Amino acid sequence: MDDFSKANAIGPEDYAEPRCLLCDEPYGKEPEVRSVPQQRIIEKNDEYLAKRDYEGAERHLLYWLEEARLGNDRRGMLVIANELIGHYRKCGSKDKALENVDLALSLLESLGFGDTPTAGTTYVNCATACNAFSLNDRSMTYFKKAESIYESIPDIPDALLGGLYNNMGLCCKALKRFDEARAYYAKATARMSKVENGELERAITCLNVADVAAEEKGLEAGEPEIYNLLDEAYDLLKNNNAPRDGYYAFVCEKCAPVFGYYGYFLAAEELGGIAKQIYERS
Repeated sequence: MDDFSKANAIGPEDYAEPRCLLCDEPYGKEPEVRSVPQQRIIEKNDEYLAKRDYEGAERHLLYWLEEARLGNDRRGMLVIANELIGHYRKCGSKDKALENVDLALSLLESLGFGDTPTAGTTYVNCATACNAFSLNDRSMTYFKKAESIYESIPDIPDALLGGLYNNMGLCCKALKRFDEARAYYAKATARMSKVENGELERAITCLNVADVAAEEKGLEAGEPEIYNLLDEAYDLLKNNNAPRDGYYAFVCEKCAPVFGYYGYFLAAEELGGIAKQIYERS
């Protein structure tokens, strides 16, 4: 190629759009990362949830997701995608939850996080969402990935493994693998017994085992076991030193309908009232 041709040759910079139309980054230059304030985003989201302002929480998370995207902050995007998975799961928005599951998994791959604790947490969030929307085989695949990662980490917090085992028990129950469900619930209880204020999670586990007994044995045959578990769960919810905050209200609100379903109407009403009082003064 002669000098004239070289000087007038068309290159990618002549036809490709810049990576950022606003800052006009030149072609081929990786834009700098402008990190979003991850901790503050999570704290603010918790404030919305404590007030049950789910629309405000969604607006907040979507705003910062876009900020992270524009700032090329993939780590920030992953944190926010994980928050959105949980948000949409709680709100029952299947399509939006699964959209963020796909986003989070793609970010894990692009960041090369592999078998890191962050990957484990992300797999748990993805699995929990899939379980909530009855995609149980897919859910168990993600749970197994998380289990493999968590159990390979020395001195991993008991709360993390306890939560994982509890969720895996739920998935096994949905798949009607009752023996596996009971085994995971037993492991969850053992772990949460070592955790400060772990009584709330242990109470949830008791109610989960009651559901296993009801489905496996039937209400009549399973009645003695079910009632013993309900009594234990109620005692754990009432007699503990956990802060009476938004999370305590959330657990009470979550557990109340289970007590009502099994005929513990006064307990259900009491727990629902506790949750309402906490939310009203928040």
